[in-house]
Amino acid sequence: MTARIPTLDIRRFTHPTSPEDRQAFVDELGAAYREWGFAGIRNHGIPQDLIDASYDVFKRFFALPEETKKHYHVAGGGGARGYTPFGVETAKGAKHSDLKEFWHIGREIPGDSKYTDVMAPNLWPEEVEGFREKGYALYDALDRLGSQVLAALALHIGLPEHYFADKTDSGNSILRPIHYPPITADDIPNVRAGAHEDINLITLLVGASAAGLEVLSKKGEWVPFTSDADTIVVNIGDMLQRLTNHVYPSTTHRVVNPPGEQARKPRYSVPFFLHPNPDFLIDVLPSTITPDNPKRYPEPITAQGYLEERLREIKLK
Repeated sequence: MTARIPTLDIRRFTHPTSPEDRQAFVDELGAAYREWGFAGIRNHGIPQDLIDASYDVFKRFFALPEETKKHYHVAGGGGARGYTPFGVETAKGAKHSDLKEFWHIGREIPGDSKYTDVMAPNLWPEEVEGFREKGYALYDALDRLGSQVLAALALHIGLPEHYFADKTDSGNSILRPIHYPPITADDIPNVRAGAHEDINLITLLVGASAAGLEVLSKKGEWVPFTSDADTIVVNIGDMLQRLTNHVYPSTTHRVVNPPGEQARKPRYSVPFFLHPNPDFLIDVLPSTITPDNPKRYPEPITAQGYLEERLREIKLK
C-alpha cells in the first residue's frame, strides 16, 4: 500500500490547546516535509466563500474570447503579470509545452518601493466584475497562511519563529489561476503540467477542481495527492531547498491527464507561489550544515537572480 502524504490541522499551531501540542505539530509538519516536501493543511481559516468566489471570477476570465485575453499578455514580461496563453510555459527539460493558460497576480507595492524595477504593477481585466477584489483578497489570505507555515518550519530547524517575516513581507509572490482545457484527443504527447519542481520558498494550492496532481516519492513512485475540499496543499520550492541545504526537499510533481471521460472536462487550479523579497540572499543556513550533509551551495544568490535564471529555463523569459 502506498504511503499517504500527511494532512495536518494548523489550528494546533495557531490556536494550540497546549504548548506540547503546538510543538508536536511543528515536529509532525517538519517530518512530513523532510519526507515528502508536501503536506496538506486543513482548518486554515480561509473562507470557502472567498475560494468559491475567486474560482468563479477566474473561470469567467478564461471563458473570454482569445483576442480579449491576449490584450492582457505583456510581451517580454516573462509572464510576471497578466495573461500567459497556451503553448508557452514548458517544464525544465521537457520537449512539449504544458497544456494550460494562466494569469498572474502579484503583490501591490507602493510607487516609491525599492522593488518597483523588478515588481511590475498588476493588470486587471475590465471585462470581469469582481476579479480584482476577489483575486487580491485570496492573494492576501494565502500570503498570511504561508507565513504561518514558514513560522512552523523555521522552528523545526532551530530558527526563531518569525525568522522569515521580514524576509518575505515584500516578496515577489504570485497567485496563479490556471485553466487546463478539456483534452479532446487521445494521442497528445504532453501532459497538463510536466514533471517539475517549484522555484519559490513554498507553494500553496487551493481548491484544485479535479484529480491529477502526483508527487514523486523517494522510492521513485508517483503518488496521487487529491486533497479534500477544505485542505490546502503546501509544498517546498527550490529556494527553500537551497536555503536549508536540502533538509526540506523540493519534490518533483506533475499534473497528469485524467483517464476517459474525466479528460473531457476542464481543470482549474490556483497555486500561490510564496517568494522572498527580491534582494534576499539565499545562502545555506549554518544550522543545516552537518558532517552528513555538507554545504551543497558554496555561492549565495539573490532571490531575484535565482528567479530570473529559472524563468529562462522554463521559457517564460
